[in-house]
Amino acid sequence: MDDERPSGFHLAVEGLFQRYSEGFEDGDVDKVVDCFAYPVTIWQHGRGTVFADANEMAENVVALFGVFDSEEIARSDFVLLEAVPSGNAAFVVLSWTQERRDGEVAAMFTCRYALRRNDLSGQWLIALVVNDEEVSLR
Repeated sequence: MDDERPSGFHLAVEGLFQRYSEGFEDGDVDKVVDCFAYPVTIWQHGRGTVFADANEMAENVVALFGVFDSEEIARSDFVLLEAVPSGNAAFVVLSWTQERRDGEVAAMFTCRYALRRNDLSGQWLIALVVNDEEVSLR
């Protein structure tokens, strides 16, 4: 991104992913599932999974909380690499770093997202996730 002052769009996107990250750090299922527009598809490890609604996503998020606990992941930080709006859609690329409780980096990876702006609230939500293959440092 440019060194210029962030636009309202960029601030909104950063706010969305900040809430998403905080939801995982706080173990707050509702905070995480509220970041998505349903149905949503997540592509990971060469396989796409469609989550029809927040209840289906909540099951997945609870399972991910278990992975975070077993891997001792306490923090997930992101860098917004690219964000391009187009009407009520946007395409975003984030670089993620996950750290363990002791500060050791557990994983670094890149995700690409298609966002959709909610017609009523104007809030940006995640409609599609494509995870690059994760590189575990362990």
